[in-house]
Amino acid sequence: MNVGFIGLGIMGNPMAGHLLAAGHSLHAFSRSGVPQALTDAGAIACAGPAEVARAADVIITMVPDTPDVEKVLFGAGGVAEGLTAGKVVVDMSSISPVATKDFAERIAATGAAYLDAPVSGGEVGAKAASLTIMVGGDEATFEKVRPLFEKMGKNITLVGGVGAGQTAKVANQIIVALTIEAVAEGLLFASKAGADPAKVRQALMGGLATSRILEVHGERMIKRTFDPGFRIELHQKDLNLALQSAKALGVSLPNTATTQELFNACAAHGGSKWDHSGMVKALELMANHTVAPDA
Repeated sequence: MNVGFIGLGIMGNPMAGHLLAAGHSLHAFSRSGVPQALTDAGAIACAGPAEVARAADVIITMVPDTPDVEKVLFGAGGVAEGLTAGKVVVDMSSISPVATKDFAERIAATGAAYLDAPVSGGEVGAKAASLTIMVGGDEATFEKVRPLFEKMGKNITLVGGVGAGQTAKVANQIIVALTIEAVAEGLLFASKAGADPAKVRQALMGGLATSRILEVHGERMIKRTFDPGFRIELHQKDLNLALQSAKALGVSLPNTATTQELFNACAAHGGSKWDHSGMVKALELMANHTVAPDA
């Protein structure tokens, strides 16, 4: 396919690389510039989002937050200026489900189609092309774009109409955050009690407490490797979406709120750009004990 890709950060760069490697043509734009490895592989660097949209049939956006998506799509020189009937916009960012529905309506007015397709799996999943992709939109458009999704991920689900993908991603981020917190508490407890947290983690990996987060993030907590990964500031953004949506729905999410406060504490100590497994540091401050010695 003739693909456009906007947003080539920690996640977007390897995702775009997989599309190139699969033989798709790629027109790309990123505020920080298109990485040399992509242009060396055949990507065409564009001057802005509108140029990407004019050149491509399927335009993928992968940027940090709701205002970023709105600017890329509808700002001066935005994607909407380059759209014509038959093109497809696929937003793979993690943003507001409410705003997503509005964006889809505005894109539809240009004659183009819209999918929201946020992902889970972090940098590791992006590099391994094993992302979970949660899609909202109509089935025909989903099937048209599915071959691209299959080059970037493994677990690909059409959840429902526009906005359903973002709703699924918010639910995912709630579960991920609370599981990180549970792993952090468990390992901190074990370490403070005098047990070797690495061996405790190894033992738990064989039982009901096992999880991908215990495997990956538990190891980060023990080895003190808090380079992202997935930044705390981005997870804060996602939990804000969860709490705002819950308020609108009249739903109480007490543990989500508590976990957000732990992220806030990390940010207050300069940890906005730590990997989200760095949440353990907030608990360590309260306990005056670390899971393992810092390097």
